[in-house]
Amino acid sequence: MDTQTRHALKKDKFAQAAASSASWIGEHQTGVLRWAITAGVVVVLVVGGCIFWAMRSSAANAALGAALDVYTTPLAYPGAPPEPGVYSTAADRAKEANREFVAIAHDFGWLPEGAKAHYFAGVTYVELGQNGAAETELTAATHAWDRNLSNLAKVALAGLYHQTSRDDEAIHLYNEIVAKPSETVSAPVAQLDLADLYVAEGKTDQARALWAKIKDADKEAGRKVRSWRGLCRPEQARAASVRSRLEQFSRRLRLVRDEHQPGHIRRMDGDSHERGE
Repeated sequence: MDTQTRHALKKDKFAQAAASSASWIGEHQTGVLRWAITAGVVVVLVVGGCIFWAMRSSAANAALGAALDVYTTPLAYPGAPPEPGVYSTAADRAKEANREFVAIAHDFGWLPEGAKAHYFAGVTYVELGQNGAAETELTAATHAWDRNLSNLAKVALAGLYHQTSRDDEAIHLYNEIVAKPSETVSAPVAQLDLADLYVAEGKTDQARALWAKIKDADKEAGRKVRSWRGLCRPEQARAASVRSRLEQFSRRLRLVRDEHQPGHIRRMDGDSHERGE
């Protein structure tokens, strides 16, 4: 077969395929048009959804950053004249911050920032002595997809359970954290909190057993254990525990805050956040 013949056959096959395609489209014109419209609508919805998500995320991020500004604002010096945006008491500051956190959780609850707002709303409710509302908000935060946030909420909720004489529920939460630790709350930290709870209950043998386990697993935590072991000096041990808790909360708050205002970390007034965990 010569070259000219082969070219002619190829042209015939192409013409037949084009004619067949045109015939199929003609017969199914309505269906093709319907699928084209559907695909166009899907593309528009996806693009619109992405734009909406980005806009709401940006608004939530800005709102949470502003609320954290309020929550970490240094208190006014005693005797200083009143200033806008400066609070004379920790309770006043917590009340205003709580109002903002609750609004963010309500408006953006389906976003990661909303879950963080639930956590901080719970913490500020604890500071204001509103335990029922605090439990509701902290429980919501424990269900966050972000384990760092979820574990922070579990620690705070466990502390609330202990305050309200529900130690069994607190122990359950601490054990959950030990089983699934995170960057914000490591297993040794949760075990140390659990050991504190055992000491408060008078279960010193269980606390000692837990301390020994931590010492074997973590040398740094072991050094803390040795400094806390003075059961014959309970007031000193308690003071060391409180100082450590304040330091831990400050680090955790900065970790959450960094996601919203990188490079801008305002120093925190620790006195009002003793039970922030």
